[in-house]
Amino acid sequence: MRRLNRKKTLSLVKELDAFPKVPDSYVETSASGGTVSLIAFTTMALLTIMEFSVYQDTWMKYEYEVDKDFSSKLRINIDITVAMKCQYVGADVLDLAETMVASADGLVYEPVIFDLSPQQKEWQRMLQLIQSRLQEEHSLQDVIFKSAFKSSSTALPPREDDSSQPPDACRIRGHLYVNKVAGNFHITVGKAIPHPRGHAHLAALVNHDSYNFSHRIDHLSFGELVPGIINPLDGTEKIAEDHNQMFQYFITVVPTKLHTYKISADTHQFSVTERERVINHAAGSHGVSGIFMKYDLSSLMVTVTEEHMPFWQFFVRLCGIVGGIFSTTGMLHGIGKFIVEIIYCRFRIGSYKPVNSVPFEDGHTDNHLPLLENNTH
Repeated sequence: MRRLNRKKTLSLVKELDAFPKVPDSYVETSASGGTVSLIAFTTMALLTIMEFSVYQDTWMKYEYEVDKDFSSKLRINIDITVAMKCQYVGADVLDLAETMVASADGLVYEPVIFDLSPQQKEWQRMLQLIQSRLQEEHSLQDVIFKSAFKSSSTALPPREDDSSQPPDACRIRGHLYVNKVAGNFHITVGKAIPHPRGHAHLAALVNHDSYNFSHRIDHLSFGELVPGIINPLDGTEKIAEDHNQMFQYFITVVPTKLHTYKISADTHQFSVTERERVINHAAGSHGVSGIFMKYDLSSLMVTVTEEHMPFWQFFVRLCGIVGGIFSTTGMLHGIGKFIVEIIYCRFRIGSYKPVNSVPFEDGHTDNHLPLLENNTH
């Protein structure tokens, strides 16, 4: 009884077979079929390699939401060189919400030479080239995000030559923590002093002829410092044409959470608009000589996440490639074979020519060929 049930089950399973096996003696091979199979296998191999490269690649996904974090502090990373001696310049941040000077104790004033060494000039040239390419091709920013912490440091390399020239510039570097509201970071003449109604700089003790706000921004970023990330103002160099010159940078900061397979960081992106003008009160151009960076924070937060194609999706696409090519090439081969057979049959039918007909007495003709012909002489 059990054997009978097994045979019924086995026969039922055999009837459900969607892949019937054809004996080899019933299979006919041809040169055209072999050619089409070779093309199909080659195409499948190429598409499989391309699909595997797509599977290995990653892409950046951007999501936007409202930034609800107002209580935390904003970090500003600064590395700026000004073509004036350190005792003549001062840097601080004016918080527009509290109209007070934020503490600038985290900044270091280092006497340096303004002109770069050959190695440093090469670094600046490469940085400016990358900046120009980023403005033309915005998709390169995704490559920089994915290569963060893996690429070489973007900081200014140390000077390799021991120059005997005395320092003629001041390098202001370090970081500041400010409130997450609009503010103004500026470098101007004289050291900053606290004031109940705002702030002031001791500019009266500095000779007007020593004003020179030619500067180079080696690095400026907001938020957590992420090596390998290139910011819009990195590598910028401005040369002052007049002693009384104002350089203004209007910056819009966007909070950004970066999540890749290598790092996870809370940083900030920003866009910038530049403006410069000569201070001339007689001509109606009022203001204070110096470098002013006015920043404002966006209410939106961007989450950048590196994503990868899941394996099941790669497997489904691979099956689609194999099955699709097999079906398509089989259909094309069948259609081509059918067309060739039609053309060949018509060619064969047209090759037969009608023979001369033999007339009968009643007007009919005989189109049949005689089976035997007797040749009598």
